[in-house]
Amino acid sequence: MKDTSKTPDFSHMTPEQRYQYLVEQTKANKELWIIQDDDGCVMLTTDDEDCIPVWPSEAAALQWTKDEWQDCRPLSISLSDWLERWVPGMEDDELFVAVFPLEDDLGVVVPPHELESQFKPKTKH
Repeated sequence: MKDTSKTPDFSHMTPEQRYQYLVEQTKANKELWIIQDDDGCVMLTTDDEDCIPVWPSEAAALQWTKDEWQDCRPLSISLSDWLERWVPGMEDDELFVAVFPLEDDLGVVVPPHELESQFKPKTKH
């Protein structure tokens, strides 16, 4: 039997590989994860953008909750909620998405509609 209590090590993956992994996991599980504290959703700031970081699983999000983020807890967001409420809200607030950041790597930073397009079925023209 495989030991699932051990958190996978994603550090060998490039930001682009983690982006694809998050897309695949979100499609399969119909959810993605953020972290929050008592004031709400945690945000990160790059030189140019304010971002909401997202992860593919609770275990991946938990890896972020140490040091200055130790009071934060993971929160699951259903894919339908993400598409219906979060994407439009983030667009209105001019926020970006930090896709699957690791401790020393912010990951791929994209506008919400770009990540949203990855979750929608591909249409043939």
